[in-house]
Amino acid sequence: MPKLTTAPIAAAGLVGGYATARWTKKRQLGGAVLALAGAAAHQQWRRTTGPRTATALTTAYVAAFAGSHPLAKKIGAWPAVFAVAGGVAAAAWAVSDRRGE
Repeated sequence: MPKLTTAPIAAAGLVGGYATARWTKKRQLGGAVLALAGAAAHQQWRRTTGPRTATALTTAYVAAFAGSHPLAKKIGAWPAVFAVAGGVAAAAWAVSDRRGE
């Protein structure tokens, strides 16, 4: 099976989850997008880096989601979502994805 690049999956989960919740006005649907992307990324992180690192990256993913809320009050919703998505993508690339280069 080819190795998935997880940085865009994680970023898309955060951005897509927010976009889905905002445009459909259904937070649960946005949460489902967030959870599906997070689960897909976690599965690949576990294969690539092992369970401890996968858990750390998944924790960062969830913390980014939670942290985007107070950050949005300071800089706006979309800038906050893009900022945390970029941070998670950078972490995923640095810890997991670049190993495949």
